[in-house]
Amino acid sequence: MILSETEAKSLLQKVLKYSKADECEVNLQGEKWSNIRYALNKVSTCGSKTYKVLAVQSAFGKKVGVAAIDEFDDASLEKVVRRSEELAQLAPENPEYTGLLGPQQYLPPSGFINSTASLTSVDRAKAVGQSIQVARSQKQTVAGYLEDRVGYSAMMNSKGLFAYYPSAKVNFSATIRTDNGTGSGYATQGVTDFAKLNTASATQIALQKAVGSVGAQAIEPGKYTVILEPLAAAVLLEHLFRSLDARSADEGRSFLSKAGGKSKLGEQIVDERVTIYSDPTNADLPSSPWAADGRAQEKISWIEKGVIKNLFYSRYWAQKKGVKAVPAPTNFMMAGGTASLEELIKSTQRGILVTKFWYIRSVDPQSLLVTGLTRDGTFYIENGKIKHPVKNFRFNESPVIMLNNLETLGKVERVVSSEGSFSNYLVPAMKIREFTFTSLSDAI
Repeated sequence: MILSETEAKSLLQKVLKYSKADECEVNLQGEKWSNIRYALNKVSTCGSKTYKVLAVQSAFGKKVGVAAIDEFDDASLEKVVRRSEELAQLAPENPEYTGLLGPQQYLPPSGFINSTASLTSVDRAKAVGQSIQVARSQKQTVAGYLEDRVGYSAMMNSKGLFAYYPSAKVNFSATIRTDNGTGSGYATQGVTDFAKLNTASATQIALQKAVGSVGAQAIEPGKYTVILEPLAAAVLLEHLFRSLDARSADEGRSFLSKAGGKSKLGEQIVDERVTIYSDPTNADLPSSPWAADGRAQEKISWIEKGVIKNLFYSRYWAQKKGVKAVPAPTNFMMAGGTASLEELIKSTQRGILVTKFWYIRSVDPQSLLVTGLTRDGTFYIENGKIKHPVKNFRFNESPVIMLNNLETLGKVERVVSSEGSFSNYLVPAMKIREFTFTSLSDAI
């Protein structure tokens, strides 16, 4: 099911030969997705799924139709091309259709690792067994999930463009609840190379959080200095990441909008220590060197020293504005500092350590204000030490305000954000002043 570049290219060439449209684009995706789930210190389910899907886009002028299929005999391939052409002829003209790209130059792919591609069910079981053993050794209960995805994507069109990207990654998460049900801890790890996954050490972190959160005390909501672990920071930052779109800013629908159809491009919007960028060749978070429409990805700064340097544009919107068509990226990263989590805690006179946020919901898109809850280990800090666990809070905060109230950046880590359907990011821990907690929550 995992086709090589040569095999994918051959298949796509065959499909294009059936086309009678003015323009034709063919996308091919295949993946082997395997997982193992466990709870109450026992494996509950495991499975593996493979799939291969081909989508054909045909265009007659600005009339566009798309059809997809998962059968690959010659008759089926011709059928899906004819179907896409029929749909195109029936479709109204799309005024924003900009035609297909010609050949592109891409950065070399770096997201495929043999140790991950060759994973077996025994490897997964051993990794999960190590996690379970950590919990059992301390007479605690763990639940968790491990998944690995190995696949490829390929594109070819009638103007000579061809792109191919093989990829592999592993995501792991573990939650420990104490026997009395009053303590909870969580940890996660995402890697490209399975050999770097350490489920035991991640579970040990969850264990420490769970045991340490027993006997949580209620303290008054309000504005506090907080230390956000990378996982907590990521689920807020991803709302910022996804909002760096030029069209929504130009049309007045974004926190980056200004009066008169203008945007804040080129303006400083957050602390000067904040730099957010993308790089598909980053060894710690490799991603596809090409966008969904075939545009080449490159290393690019979105926010540099607090200043909005770039926004992503659809080809239509870039053409309308007369600017470079910068595609939405395939990964996001934020530069960090050198402080360890322990050093961030030690430097805090009075504050709150947050392990994780969850149940995040948008309140005001134009300020990026969001609300949510702390979870799985929230602790009160006094005189540079964790004094005791505290009950969970509801918060109302904007990542833009948060990054303007930055005190210290910690070290960068790769995190797996469950709020983003297991999206992976590279983000630092951070110390923030005047973070707004609005109420208490009785949830563990």
